[in-house]
Amino acid sequence: MSLQMEVEEREAFLTGVHVGILSVEEPGRGPLTVPIWYGYESGGELWVVTARDSRKGRLLQRAKRFSLCVQSEAPPYKYVSVEGPVSKLEPSEIERDERPLAHRYLGADLGDQYIEATGGAEARDNIRIAMRPERWLTVDYAKELSLPE
Repeated sequence: MSLQMEVEEREAFLTGVHVGILSVEEPGRGPLTVPIWYGYESGGELWVVTARDSRKGRLLQRAKRFSLCVQSEAPPYKYVSVEGPVSKLEPSEIERDERPLAHRYLGADLGDQYIEATGGAEARDNIRIAMRPERWLTVDYAKELSLPE
C-alpha cells in the first residue's frame, strides 16, 4: 500500500493553512531551515515574503531555489514537501501579498493588527519569492493505518 498522496490530495493539503518549513542552501554550512508563512493556489506557484536583507532573503536571492515542507500537527500525520527554482522575485506589496498572508494565518482582525504593528502601509523592503514546485514528496499515514482523514 502506497502512502503517497494523489495529485489532488497533495494540492489540497498544500493549499491548506500550515506553517511551512523553508530550506535554502547556505554555502559552507547546512541549509538554513526556518518556519515561514506561505501562499499557494492549486496548480500554481508557491510564494513567501521576507525582508530583502534578511539572512533568508539574501540566501534565496543567491541560491535561486528552495524547498518547503508542511505537515499536519495531529494524527493521522501527513506531509507535503516541494522543491523547485525561484520563478519570480519582486518587491512585495502590502495589499497583494502581506495582508492576504496575515489574514490567512491570523484572520482578518488580527491580520490587520499585525500589518499595522509591523509598519502598516509604509514602504518596506520586503520581497516576494515565488517557486513553481518541480519535485514533490508526500506521505499520508492515514492510508497505512486505515484511519479516517
